[in-house]
Amino acid sequence: MIEELYHSYQKELTAWCRGMTQNASLADDLVQEAFLRALINSQLLEHLRENQRRAWLYRTVKNLYLDRVRHSAYETAQENVPEQTEIRNVYAEIDWAQLLEQLPGEEGVLFTMRYLQGYNSRELGQMFELPEGTVRSKLLSARKHLRELLR
Repeated sequence: MIEELYHSYQKELTAWCRGMTQNASLADDLVQEAFLRALINSQLLEHLRENQRRAWLYRTVKNLYLDRVRHSAYETAQENVPEQTEIRNVYAEIDWAQLLEQLPGEEGVLFTMRYLQGYNSRELGQMFELPEGTVRSKLLSARKHLRELLR
């Protein structure tokens, strides 16, 4: 099953991750790590539908990237003290990442891909095997959840 997931989604995940990280090498590493985690969690994945497995892979890659951002922020802070604006930017990025992690289900992945990566509802619907209207509904729900979290 993991081999099938790899053949089905490796290129797609890598392209998405390269857009998110702006670093081809890092993207390749993150996608490989996600598939390693899929191998470790194969029993869990066996009980999921195909679109849920795909969403699980996207969320795993995103979370691995966020972990790298957090760790690199800490390592950088130890190496040298950045200017105040740099600190604010890193914390703002982490704050948004943590907010997006709190969104239920696929909302965080859909929100990120729509508003940060530039995919449209039709493309997202095709990727996640959802009708466009459902994608738009989930995006509306994600925006509502974010408003509540920001209050």
